[in-house]
Amino acid sequence: MKKISDSDLVVAISSRALFNLEEEHRLFEEGGYAAFRDHQIKNKDVPLEPGVAFPFVKRLLALNSLFPEQTPFRVVALSRNSPETACRFFHSCRHYDLPIHAGAFTSGQSTFPYLRAFKISLFLSANPDSVKLAVRAGYPGGLVLPAHVPEEDDDPTLRIAFDFDGVIADDESERRYQSEGLSGFHQLENEKAQTPHGPGPLRGLFEKLSNFQRLDYELHGQNDPYYKPAIRISIVTSRGASCEERLITTLKSFGMSAAELFLLDGLDKTPILEAIRPHLFFDDQLRNLEQAQSLIPSVLIPFGVHNA
Repeated sequence: MKKISDSDLVVAISSRALFNLEEEHRLFEEGGYAAFRDHQIKNKDVPLEPGVAFPFVKRLLALNSLFPEQTPFRVVALSRNSPETACRFFHSCRHYDLPIHAGAFTSGQSTFPYLRAFKISLFLSANPDSVKLAVRAGYPGGLVLPAHVPEEDDDPTLRIAFDFDGVIADDESERRYQSEGLSGFHQLENEKAQTPHGPGPLRGLFEKLSNFQRLDYELHGQNDPYYKPAIRISIVTSRGASCEERLITTLKSFGMSAAELFLLDGLDKTPILEAIRPHLFFDDQLRNLEQAQSLIPSVLIPFGVHNA
């Protein structure tokens, strides 16, 4: 029996983040649990429509074909649904050929205690309270925002975009910006240009993705002039070129690299994100995500000064 190793990348996901359960959620809120349960049991053989995180999960699991001896990518379900309503979830996974076989269905109880048991690298949920609880306890949690699910494309590359401050790194500089403005922010960054930031909530996820990005290149790309990366990592930050040095120092200290770095100097991130077309974009500021979420699958990281 395969155990979850520390090098595996495990995503724990709620059923409402993976599949479109907004109609069922409204039924639950308006008619109560009994109405929701009866609806799910009645429709247990009807596949659910893909949700916001579906394209991300599909491509993540497909990466196992590149590392057949390791199969390091795993997705587990963490749901407040009951075991009897879980039938529709797993039927939908089989319908879409998603190899998701493990999970916890807690009949309304908190799923929080099981994050540690599954050794998660990322917890995705549409429940704000669950995500806030996870992040406050030091787990890498993200709130999947409602959005239109983009059309599938033929590009098999997994594309992920990260904000920097409050996501990969801590929010020290953002706190200085909030208290002393742009001049205070620049002063801090110049003084600490050679001092790495502390880790943010998604440092571990970013590190594992970077490791697999390097391994993919070593195994498949070094001697192939037509090599197309399996994982494309982008950092999209509001920082400008006047304070990029500490960002690079921080990434080097973490032993990480990004395929692409976008320093926008306060410009709107949406046009860049439209060009990247990430399967998920992580940011700690809701105002940044509100501009993009109608076009880009967006995840709020409720960490730091903007989410106090």
